Amino acid sequence: MRPLLRFALLLPLLSACRPDQVQHLSNTKELAVEAANWEVKRIMPKDLLRATRWAGDSLTRTAERELRTVLAQKLQEGGVAAALPYCRPETLPATDSLAKVLQATLSRASTRPRNPTHQATLTAAEQNPADTTRRVARPGTELFTYQRPLVLQDKMCLRCHGTVGQDIPAADYALIRNQYPQDQATGYQLGQPMGVWRVSLQRAGVAEHWTMKTRKVMKKRTPLF
Repeated sequence: MRPLLRFALLLPLLSACRPDQVQHLSNTKELAVEAANWEVKRIMPKDLLRATRWAGDSLTRTAERELRTVLAQKLQEGGVAAALPYCRPETLPATDSLAKVLQATLSRASTRPRNPTHQATLTAAEQNPADTTRRVARPGTELFTYQRPLVLQDKMCLRCHGTVGQDIPAADYALIRNQYPQDQATGYQLGQPMGVWRVSLQRAGVAEHWTMKTRKVMKKRTPLF
């Protein structure tokens, strides 16, 4: 094909690509953030320990909130008899659901437990309610652990864990002792530690939690009108 003829054929195409007709992307920043979010990043051991703390805090706080809500409802509906079967936060729906997402197991331990399976030897430092640090560790390649004090923070809890004959009516304590013959979990006061929360987590759950927590969040644009 002659050069002149070839140029004549290309001329309509060139004229169709004028600068004023090029469509520019208006969300390039959002696309860059999204690309960064899905970029494979190496997670360092210190990051996994930090994520263990985040995950443990999230799970235990969820358990405390859900337990307060459920117990308040049950106490109102039928007193201690109705509430007693629900004082197992690790089995409550929202808590159990989050534990599965985190690939975690939640438990409680105490030197004065209601359920003898929760019996443990704990130091005063481990139960110090003023200590906001978390005990996190990595006992195995695929296993992480978390622990923090479990503190009686709601007056409602005294109805089952306060002083018998003062906070706990004799009839209610009879119900408790009937279900837990070896009960030691009475005589507590507000602000007093009752034991510790313990969480064991699989590495995959910890790594996923770290990834989700550290992803960049795109700022929502505020409409002009």
